[in-house]
Amino acid sequence: MRKSIYNVPEMDCPSEENLIRMKLDGVDGIRQLEFDIENRKLSVIHSDDNTEINKQLESLKLGATLVETKTIDNSDFQSETTGSQSKLLWTVLIINFSFFIIEMTTGFISNSMGLVADSLDMLADAAVYGLSLWAVGTAVTRKKKVATLSGYFQLALAGIGLVEVIRRFIGVVETPDFRMMIVVSVLALIANSVCLYLLQKSKSKEAHMKASMIFTSNDVIINSGVIVAGVLVLLTQSKYPDLIIGAIVFLIVVRGAIRILKLGK
Repeated sequence: MRKSIYNVPEMDCPSEENLIRMKLDGVDGIRQLEFDIENRKLSVIHSDDNTEINKQLESLKLGATLVETKTIDNSDFQSETTGSQSKLLWTVLIINFSFFIIEMTTGFISNSMGLVADSLDMLADAAVYGLSLWAVGTAVTRKKKVATLSGYFQLALAGIGLVEVIRRFIGVVETPDFRMMIVVSVLALIANSVCLYLLQKSKSKEAHMKASMIFTSNDVIINSGVIVAGVLVLLTQSKYPDLIIGAIVFLIVVRGAIRILKLGK
């Protein structure tokens, strides 16, 4: 049995982890994947030398580089249980999808494109978790078809969002409700922190890694950005801070959608 360790610089939240899981699903010889998101490291336990692992990781454009490959005994690792993984994925999926609905609704009510964009980021995460659940016990080809549909759907929503941001930049619109922006974003920040904590806590039990919340993840940065935009709307009484953060988040959603589309290839 061999263990290959990779540095993955752009693996900074559980969404990237699940993208990697789905990309490597079906690669012959892989026995287990161990993720250390905090330190941006991935360990692949496999039966023999497998160049396909490197090829699949490189296709995701996350900057994965092989650090070392070493021989280990079968007793040096424990298999993951599908039941516990499914339960955990359902938990974070429900949290993310619930906040997608909450932020989308309050975004329209408060006239905030920042909240609408953040809701799509939540939807993108929920889609990745849902794809992971769908992949359990199903054929790889079916998983890839669903990934392709999900990617195009997110890409279309983000495109519509960017067009709306441009329209609001040019036209005359009401100033967003900064109170609702800040309150809902704080709640979303808490929800994302809970998801990250649960995922990291689970990995620490099976891979003996440190359980910690990752405050540098994209999701936490995005939530903080909307909060800052809300404060700037209050101070400036201007629509522009909200539109700027909305445009940035929509572009992040586009990047995530493109990564999901790569799973369908």
